[in-house]
Amino acid sequence: MAPPGVVTVPLDYTIQGDNLQIARVRLKPGQEVYAEAGKMVYKTANVQWETRMSGQSLGEKLMGALRRTVLGESLFLTYFRAEGAGEVGFAGHYPGRIQVFELQPGQSVLAQRDAFLFAQPTVQLTVALVKKLGAGLFGGEGFILEKLTGTGTVFIHAGGNLVEFDLLPGQSLRVDTGCIVAFEETVAYDIQFVGGFKNALFGGEGLFLATLTGPGRAILQTLPFSRLVGRILGLTKEGQGGVAGVGGTLRDIGNMLGGD
Repeated sequence: MAPPGVVTVPLDYTIQGDNLQIARVRLKPGQEVYAEAGKMVYKTANVQWETRMSGQSLGEKLMGALRRTVLGESLFLTYFRAEGAGEVGFAGHYPGRIQVFELQPGQSVLAQRDAFLFAQPTVQLTVALVKKLGAGLFGGEGFILEKLTGTGTVFIHAGGNLVEFDLLPGQSLRVDTGCIVAFEETVAYDIQFVGGFKNALFGGEGLFLATLTGPGRAILQTLPFSRLVGRILGLTKEGQGGVAGVGGTLRDIGNMLGGD
């Protein structure tokens, strides 16, 4: 339920860009959204912002802070409210795309940690634990997922391009664990061994794959942030702090010209 005085009409927004997308939200007077700290790109002067804990009562605020600590996020969320008609823009921290969910009463979506971008105040951001021990130990994201529930519009961000599946009852999809972005709560989530000695050692996909079983909607990403970071670190020259390739080659040429 929205706080008193907050307008809860549908959001007027556009998403611009390709793999560096930004969501531009045009707020009506009194309309409000909240976002993760640091996700705002710009705002007009008549959009006021306030950093605060989520929840109405002190108990709700403390529980919300505890949950966000478990997620490894800041204790606070940033709320943006238009005093007159205004606009605010949000984007992710790395190259990727934005996915929108229009949540209906009783509907929930589970998302990877750090996927949440912003939402209407009628959408609650909480913590969900994976239901099976194996999924928590070997699922790539650990035991913790973000749970988005309520009624309203919510935006998430993920790396590379996004691929969407509408799984039928009993239909399964086996996925690299890091490529899962979000799925509806009706989708069953589990982790399975890839099978076969050669597949496990030389397949290049790790020892485990995630299994998503319908019914429900599932969103995958083509470039998990962990894979991007791993690739960059893999190209870093040990002991020099540089990157092999263009940067490393230019540095080597400079060293030779300088007589080193």
